[in-house]
Amino acid sequence: MLNQNPEQIARDRIDEMLRQAGWAVQSKNQINFNAAKGIAVREYQTSVGPADYVLFVDQKPIGIIEAKKEEEGFRLTTVEEQSKNYAQAQLKFFKSTEVIPFAYESTGVITRFTDYRDPNPRSRELFHFHQPEMLMEWYKKEKTLRGRFNDIPALEEEGLRPAQVVAINNLEKSFKQNKPKALVQMATGAGKTFTAATFIYRLLKFAKAKRILFLVDTKNLGEQAEQEFMAFQPSDDNRKFTELYNVQRLSSSYIASDSQICISTIQRMYSILKGEEMDESEEENSPIEQSSWLQQKLAEKKAVPVSYNEKVPIEQFDFIVIDECHRSIYNLWKQVLDYFDAFLIGLTATPDKRTFGFFNQNVVSEYTYEESVIDGVNVPYEIYSIETEISKKGGLIESGWFVDRRDKLSRAKRWQQEDEDTEYLRNDLDKAVVNVSQIRTIIKEFKHALETKIYPDRWQNDEYEVPKTLIFAKTDSHADDIINIVREEFGEGNDFCKKVTYKIDEDPKSLLNRFRNDYYPRIAVTVDMIATGTDVKPLEVLLFMRDVKSVNYFEQMKGRGTRTINDDKLQLVSKTARVKNHFVIVDAVGATKSKKTDSRPLERKPSVSMKELLGAVTMGISDEDVFLSLANRLIRLDKQLSEKEKEHIIELSGGKPLMQIIRELIEAFDIDKIEENAQKLIQIIPIQERTPEKIEKAKVEAHEALIRKASLSFNGPLNEYIDNVRKQHDQIIDHINIDTVLTSEWDTTTVDKAESLINNFEEYLRTNKNEITALSIYFDQPFRRKEITFKMLKDLMEKIRLEKPIFAPLHIWDAYKNIGATTAHAPKDELTALVSILRKICGIDDALKPYDKTVDDNFKQWIFAQNAGQHNRFSSEQMEWLRMIKDHIISSYNLEIDDLDYTPFDVQGGRGKMYQLFGNDMQAIINELNEALAA
Repeated sequence: MLNQNPEQIARDRIDEMLRQAGWAVQSKNQINFNAAKGIAVREYQTSVGPADYVLFVDQKPIGIIEAKKEEEGFRLTTVEEQSKNYAQAQLKFFKSTEVIPFAYESTGVITRFTDYRDPNPRSRELFHFHQPEMLMEWYKKEKTLRGRFNDIPALEEEGLRPAQVVAINNLEKSFKQNKPKALVQMATGAGKTFTAATFIYRLLKFAKAKRILFLVDTKNLGEQAEQEFMAFQPSDDNRKFTELYNVQRLSSSYIASDSQICISTIQRMYSILKGEEMDESEEENSPIEQSSWLQQKLAEKKAVPVSYNEKVPIEQFDFIVIDECHRSIYNLWKQVLDYFDAFLIGLTATPDKRTFGFFNQNVVSEYTYEESVIDGVNVPYEIYSIETEISKKGGLIESGWFVDRRDKLSRAKRWQQEDEDTEYLRNDLDKAVVNVSQIRTIIKEFKHALETKIYPDRWQNDEYEVPKTLIFAKTDSHADDIINIVREEFGEGNDFCKKVTYKIDEDPKSLLNRFRNDYYPRIAVTVDMIATGTDVKPLEVLLFMRDVKSVNYFEQMKGRGTRTINDDKLQLVSKTARVKNHFVIVDAVGATKSKKTDSRPLERKPSVSMKELLGAVTMGISDEDVFLSLANRLIRLDKQLSEKEKEHIIELSGGKPLMQIIRELIEAFDIDKIEENAQKLIQIIPIQERTPEKIEKAKVEAHEALIRKASLSFNGPLNEYIDNVRKQHDQIIDHINIDTVLTSEWDTTTVDKAESLINNFEEYLRTNKNEITALSIYFDQPFRRKEITFKMLKDLMEKIRLEKPIFAPLHIWDAYKNIGATTAHAPKDELTALVSILRKICGIDDALKPYDKTVDDNFKQWIFAQNAGQHNRFSSEQMEWLRMIKDHIISSYNLEIDDLDYTPFDVQGGRGKMYQLFGNDMQAIINELNEALAA
């Protein structure tokens, strides 16, 4: 039987923890160094008194433990001086004056650790004690990991983007300051994984890190990370990363002893720590998507906390890199991160308040989407709005009408006559009511807008090529309705439009790869695949047919379209596309205008049935996600119930209205409510007896009481009624109310952004006009524009590409179209587009029009003037040469006499042939054409 003295209880716990970590615990009178590699000796005598524990490895004293009772956990940092004194003291039988480097303070519940060889030694909290082998390995090294940070050389910046340089330099500075957590915020598409591979390589090579864990939350992301490491080649070595270091993507509980990089899902690492095996299929979905494996965990009475696993000690990893960390650092999963004694580095494009809080507000890189657009890393977006009558106002189904009613899941229909009026609002669409005309009207208008306003230049041989488009639907049922109507309205077959979701029969990865790399499908419809790892670079249109209230969720949805793509690769899947310099959000539901929040979502278990949630709460499973998800479902149900149904719920619940039941579910995990109830219990305790232990116990009791109060509302009859009454609320299919388009136009923010872009571009040109010859001529000496050469314009184009990629000429042209300043299609050649825009900005042309068209018009006028009074001045052979000169000026902007020696003139006889045709007028004609055509 264990001694119940608080100090002894703490020591019993410490003894057990030491044994689990591989230490043999012995009293000072029974020391036996043959018992194990690591020996923990209790009450070992020192020159300043007996130390609670001295840790020996291979008979060498290397560690001290200062034990305290549990109630003193809150003041462990105040006893660090005590443990330091023991570490510096003379040990009995040892004459060495060497300081013992490793010091622990522990209550058996809370443990802190200091390595006194670190630069500016600082204690840190640990999940458990280190194993003897690791302490000896550290002891033998000349410098500690934190000491080796100072050996990391200056970063070689070649091949890295400025934002990546900032992130790596600031991260390494954070390491040198011994900050345990750091957050890298980097826009989607900005190269987070490449950045990670770079700093991981430097940590392995220069800081001599032993092993690094790259943590993801889906198998797909793990595979992508593995590919990135395989492709990564350091700038200071000719070998690939995987030739230098072993990279292991975990597919079982086995962690190879020689692996320096381990890639794992957080779900698998949780299973490994629990000593359980896990099938790879359970890693397909992110924890936020709630896999069936997580449902199995929730079926347990209470989520079992992670306990120490001697096969995976806390020192297994020196660093943990958490990809998409905004999704995987909370609730159950946080235990994995708390377990290891490692630096934590978070990677995300969309952090929220909780993310900043978890990483101690140590943001080493803030590279926003807006900054990435300015740098040309990502493309900007424009918004096109479609609003219809029913989307805005809803509709009315009158009594006596015959309508279909459809089961939401089976989609089975029944024909019935309505016995009362049913009014529905915009928020009821595709939930309680499906108005087929509303979906069809949006899709028809979307098709028309694509062909005439959004991408009107995608026609070829009277056939329109639809840009790669992703449609966001509300539910799987809604997605099916959209797919059927898209195929009908576009007059296409099954391959044209597909559903891309985790829940389809087809392999989602295979279908996603086809959408990414093949011509078909042109349009994909999705409900849930919006996370990183589902990027489709050729994507040019996002059609929102669902709203979203979460800022992070909305940003992730937008992120699907931001990726840049090489022009040639784009044209492999979209033949009529020339360049991806922006993407378009088509907003059919007001998603870009609705209020967004980063507050916690109530729905945490979207794939767990109502019946299972009801049963879990009834059985007393005290899981916050379960309680909040059930509350969310019941809130939605309450809005659908009739007064009679609400009254029946009061009867079955023992007098509680549904809204009271909902409130109790939410309050069960409300921190403020728990604190309020705990204070009532604390007030009962005499002030002199209010120990930290009793205060904490009161909080636990208050929390448990709220959970019990909420769960006791539920019983078998009530659960059955709620589940059945919910199923009765199927969808009404409104075929009668016909929808009409109210507005279909570029959003005002898109127009404002376009005007701002044009103004900024003009300002940029004027600022640089004294540095660039072509600009100086256009702005200050337009009469000399005949002297502008192809090289001058090429130099200007290169400067824009390097300094301001957002000012790409075709993007500026689109901006002019968006503000209605031109209806003309942009020239096929980007330099020609640049010249056209320069002529408009400098006032040479009143309106923006393609320069090739301008040259054509000027050529016709010049020929007309030449023939005036002298019928057919030029022969047909001379006209052929004049047309060749005109075409050359269109492509090269100027003709020099030497150009006649090259293509296409040389094959026609070159300058000799032109002189033969035009005689002494040859140079005069060249000069005239240079001036007249550039007019």
